[in-house]
Amino acid sequence: MIARRRGAMTDGMPPGRSRGRLADEVYDTLLGQLMSLRIEPGSRVTIDVLARELGVSQTPIRDALNRMEAEGLVVRVPHAGYRIPPQITRERFEDMLEIRLLLEPAAARRSAERASSKQVAGLRRMLEEMAELEGGDGPLAYGAFGLRDAAFHDLVALSAGNQVIREALARLHTHVHLFRLHHDTQVTYLAMAEHEEVLAAIAARDPEAAAYAMRRHILLSGERFRRLFDEAKGADGMAVKA
Repeated sequence: MIARRRGAMTDGMPPGRSRGRLADEVYDTLLGQLMSLRIEPGSRVTIDVLARELGVSQTPIRDALNRMEAEGLVVRVPHAGYRIPPQITRERFEDMLEIRLLLEPAAARRSAERASSKQVAGLRRMLEEMAELEGGDGPLAYGAFGLRDAAFHDLVALSAGNQVIREALARLHTHVHLFRLHHDTQVTYLAMAEHEEVLAAIAARDPEAAAYAMRRHILLSGERFRRLFDEAKGADGMAVKA
């Protein structure tokens, strides 16, 4: 529960805590529950129920859920609150991988040609933030890493100057779905080195090296997440036999 002092609420907020700060705390709490699968895929969440469970007013709950909706973490259901997206299927995963291999190496190539110095610096700052979270304990750190992973790829697409590619990748919410599959710190460790290679090529203004590094990263990432699907399938088979 998010702590509050009863009888001391002002407009639904404890004194000394801004609406934005409280919404951030609610967001962090919900993100941790989502990434740990404490909130199950496909389940429905409502503002009033969350407000009671977390001990806050509906306003920061609504603000947090609006932010999560923008990031693809929840889906708004008209007149019924919000729903947690279901876990992606193996077939959906393979389709997403195919699209990424078509779009993201091209975006990296264009980024090496077109990215401004400010955009390259932004990519570097994003990797620094990810490095601070790398290997962090708990689902919250893992979830935060996943969102920054998504932001890094979005920044590459933005710096490529092709809004169509950027919009297509954003609609997939690829990283959100993948990082909800399983809490695996090895995913963060290995991804960091691959991201560094992509950034190094972009910073060096080497289009072919950037495209190669991005393609390699996506292929290696695909292999890692395929193992998670295989492990989950094996666990289901053992449960059935038991």
